[in-house]
Amino acid sequence: MDLYFSPLACSLATRIALYEAGAAANYLEVDPKTKIIQNDGSDFRAVNPLGLVPTLRTDDGVILTENAAILQYVADRFPQAGIASGPGIDRSLLHQWLCFIGTELHKGLFVPMLDKTAPPEVKSYTLGKGLSRLDYLDGYLAGREFLLDHFSVADAYLVTIINWTMATPPIELAKWPNVKTYYERLRARPSIAKAVAEEFTLYQAELARHKAAA
Repeated sequence: MDLYFSPLACSLATRIALYEAGAAANYLEVDPKTKIIQNDGSDFRAVNPLGLVPTLRTDDGVILTENAAILQYVADRFPQAGIASGPGIDRSLLHQWLCFIGTELHKGLFVPMLDKTAPPEVKSYTLGKGLSRLDYLDGYLAGREFLLDHFSVADAYLVTIINWTMATPPIELAKWPNVKTYYERLRARPSIAKAVAEEFTLYQAELARHKAAA
């Protein structure tokens, strides 16, 4: 399978899931500005017209988009990794957390805060509305090791999003001690440590490339 990703973007969650599963994949880096696939110089929009990562091409040639769909596909494709959930209510709980992370944190809070073109009043409004989501998450994580009763693709996604606090100074993790402890503990997990280290190096190269092109 092929994973189209940009360094330290939300596609990092899928890399973590694949590493956790010990699964082989081709990792194709997409420049977030030019939408050029760095591996071969082709236009990523020929694969995904929206130009958004993650995008996954399965071994059968099916193109999957959207984090929640891709993460669940990987979890189901490699059941021996134990990063999915059982049927019934357990499956619904996994859906719940993937949706919460994707809507309330990823798109609802962090995307506006990371947008360099967003006016200050937009960011102020976003903070005023969005920080309650972190309050809720902090309360939920009290005494918990993972979002479910085991490490799942939802944790891979959540760690990826929390990692963005490094680029959003107004969101200081010290205000949410349970979230901070959760994040620091999971950052030490081998699959996550490996994925973050590799993509941080690629991210530095991306910044250097953009600076040279400016």
